[in-house]
Amino acid sequence: MRKFSRSTHTVGLPPGTLKPKPSDRTDTVAVGLIAYDEASFTERTFDHVDDCIEFVERDRTTWINVAGLHDVTPIESFGEHFGLHPLLLEDVLNTAQRPKVERYGDNIYLVVRMLDFDAEREEIDSVQISIVLAGNALITFTEDGPDAFETLRERIRSGRPRLRRADTAYLAYSLLDLVVDHYFVLLEQIGEHMEHIEEALIADPGPDTLGAIHRLKRELIYLRKSVWPLRETIATMLREDELPFHDSIQLYLRDLHDHTVQVIETTESYRDLNAGMLETHLSMVSNRMSEVMKTLTIIATLFIPLTFLAGVYGMNFDHMPELHLPWAYPTLWLIMAAAAAVMLRFFRRKGWI
Repeated sequence: MRKFSRSTHTVGLPPGTLKPKPSDRTDTVAVGLIAYDEASFTERTFDHVDDCIEFVERDRTTWINVAGLHDVTPIESFGEHFGLHPLLLEDVLNTAQRPKVERYGDNIYLVVRMLDFDAEREEIDSVQISIVLAGNALITFTEDGPDAFETLRERIRSGRPRLRRADTAYLAYSLLDLVVDHYFVLLEQIGEHMEHIEEALIADPGPDTLGAIHRLKRELIYLRKSVWPLRETIATMLREDELPFHDSIQLYLRDLHDHTVQVIETTESYRDLNAGMLETHLSMVSNRMSEVMKTLTIIATLFIPLTFLAGVYGMNFDHMPELHLPWAYPTLWLIMAAAAAVMLRFFRRKGWI
């Protein structure tokens, strides 16, 4: 709920109103630009959006990255220059979006979530990535957080022919592929965390272990909510002819769709394992309680006849012949010990102890 709740600071405002994400940052948003074709490559960073816009070329694929959503000025400037729809810009600033693909006139809007697992906090960190295709330019808007695109930048810098010859549609696919590949790293981290919880569950199924199981259940639910819509998004990219994902990248998108299905299947398997761990925890606690109750019941059962004998000979009657016999006291102890021994032997033969 903490990750999918919509911010209340936009309630009551008309559609398309741009409100920045609440943040303590006051610095200027840095804008990075990469322009390339098969023969050339340019990479620059700008402190002012206008300088970046002036540098956009029509004959080369241009990738613009805006890191930080605490200032609406860059978003408004790009919206005016590329003719982006106000609803598209509003979705960029609303960081509670589910993965989707939308067409706004000549522009395409994609939103995905980059996920990372923090083992110390036992939580999934989520960063929304908005991708806008505007002609030969591709613009990415990201929340505050670590740079997730450096691997792709290195591929462009190294002059990979397939990437350097391609247009923004293939660049958008490459970004999605990077996100999905990171999901496999996330699943590996969660798998290791689940192994630690299983070890703790066997060693000490206490309240801390139960809390860890419930936290993992919550994070797996969030992971499922983040990945399931992505599968539908990629399926839409494959199915809709109006989207600019032409035949040359259909094969890559089908492969990406298969990878997304693998992530979903693994997530579902982890959810089943998590449910199994919860059932195991409850079963172990129940078995431990049963063992305790069985021990207490056996002890109480052993003392029932002993309490009866002690109660009989503790009555204050004058005419009780055994009270005046010299061997009565040790005899009573022998009878009580024999009764306890017979009962213990009976319990053992029944397999109760």
